[in-house]
Amino acid sequence: MNVLMLAGELAKRPVVTLGGEAVGQVKDTVFDAAGARITGFTLAGRGLLAGPLKQSLPWSGVHFLGPDAVMIPSTDVLEDRAAVVARSEAGHGQVRGARVLTDGGLEVGTVLDVVIEGGADGRVVGVHLTTTDALGKKGRKVYLPAQGRLSMTGDTLVVPGHTAGRFTEDLGALAEELLRGPTAGSAPGEGKTL
Repeated sequence: MNVLMLAGELAKRPVVTLGGEAVGQVKDTVFDAAGARITGFTLAGRGLLAGPLKQSLPWSGVHFLGPDAVMIPSTDVLEDRAAVVARSEAGHGQVRGARVLTDGGLEVGTVLDVVIEGGADGRVVGVHLTTTDALGKKGRKVYLPAQGRLSMTGDTLVVPGHTAGRFTEDLGALAEELLRGPTAGSAPGEGKTL
């Protein structure tokens, strides 16, 4: 498994060609919640007063998402900003601040961020959230694995119910939980103490 990172940490991460040219920096991360993947990035210039760039980076143009930079083969992979944003569900709701429901209708929290796996896939592998009482203690910050289908409608993110009982306290523990694979039938908070 590659390094896990929060999508919110990608803002201002440099975008660099394999030839070493600094193209810009990540402004926003564009998601497809139904596909549980990053579909691209909007970009900004690298200077203090630099604004948004007219071109954006589709995920298909990413060579590798690393801990310190987004690597691309060349500037030829950049596309019009509108085309990159149109590929996603981004216009249908903000992920951060969305309430989190299980597919069984239980509200388990509010999204703080999404966890993505670095590397070449752009997979969303977890959700960082503040909990409701359903997970044992309201207001605790935890991570849920996102194994299975995610759905985003308006201001609601729906996660598989079996993941609600598999929350962790930190990214390292989430990585271990993801390596265990999906486990059906866990009750919310089962085996966990907040």
